[in-house]
Amino acid sequence: MAFQQEYFSIPPITRAYTTTCLLTTIAVQLEFVTAYQLYFNPELIFKKFELWRLMTCFCFYGTIGFNFFFNLLFTYRYCRHLEEGSFRGRAADFLFMFIFGGTLMIIMALFINIVFLGSALTIMLVYVWSRRNPYVRMNFFGLLNFQAPYLPWVLFAFSLLLGNSVIVDLMGIVVG
Repeated sequence: MAFQQEYFSIPPITRAYTTTCLLTTIAVQLEFVTAYQLYFNPELIFKKFELWRLMTCFCFYGTIGFNFFFNLLFTYRYCRHLEEGSFRGRAADFLFMFIFGGTLMIIMALFINIVFLGSALTIMLVYVWSRRNPYVRMNFFGLLNFQAPYLPWVLFAFSLLLGNSVIVDLMGIVVG
């Protein structure tokens, strides 16, 4: 009962999006669907009308592991902070930001070979939150202290250090 109460205390857009991301990843992990059925593929979208790919490409962070939990945690945290803070009482504006940002990412993905856009959407949320909270002090793994507007760039540098593609991070920052 406490879990249900806590779950329903999460703002609706944050709850819907993070739940969808979690369930999508679990469905892939349990092989109910494959990642090949979810990824962004313009040819399949426009020629075979597989329109679900316009949404599912934002809901899969990869197999369950560090990257998945990192993305899900950041998505939940900054989505919730935005929905309860800057967009309090303005759910339609928050949803519009999601749709507008997602649309821009899909347009960019037509020219850049990125098939899953969930991480870019997460970085967009982090970027928007960081710009709306410029005086918040942050700490990255206890090693680095900085103010919130630098968070997207710290994450960018962290991706670079891990050898991940930084195109996704740049896309999220640009759209944000």
